[in-house]
Amino acid sequence: MPADDPASGAASAGTSANGTQLGQLPVTFWAMRFATPDGGELLMQSLKGKPLLINFWATWCPPCIRELPALNRFYLAQAGKGWRVVGLAIDSAEPVRDFLKRLPLDFDIGIAGLDGTELVRQLGNNMGGLPYSVLLDSNGQLVARKLGELSEQDLAQWAQLA
Repeated sequence: MPADDPASGAASAGTSANGTQLGQLPVTFWAMRFATPDGGELLMQSLKGKPLLINFWATWCPPCIRELPALNRFYLAQAGKGWRVVGLAIDSAEPVRDFLKRLPLDFDIGIAGLDGTELVRQLGNNMGGLPYSVLLDSNGQLVARKLGELSEQDLAQWAQLA
């Protein structure tokens, strides 16, 4: 499998082993907006121009829940360098609100709902599995993606990419 094949579970960067690009963002990506658990709105446009890690997760997904503390630590360590982390929940607002009462997170959370599975596919995860993470550099280029739980090592490598 190519290194950037989401089925491989590998954290990949830039191009696949055969030299093909990771893919492009959907044309409407920066215009997207998501409800937040507190009733606000997360505008993707507001995140443009900064390194951005987007993590697709759900409250019912054990590996998603396991990786959230590491993502939070990553965000806290990288925020001073201009990084943003966004968790897009493939879930409804009420379970996400309840979950965040038990495990508060410092990074932005958006409610993508089941419609988020289409965005997951557009970002290269044809299998639709969770968790799924993508990394955009400050130019908005997709530079890495991973299907499956991110490790501390993955995050350390990604910190060097953008």
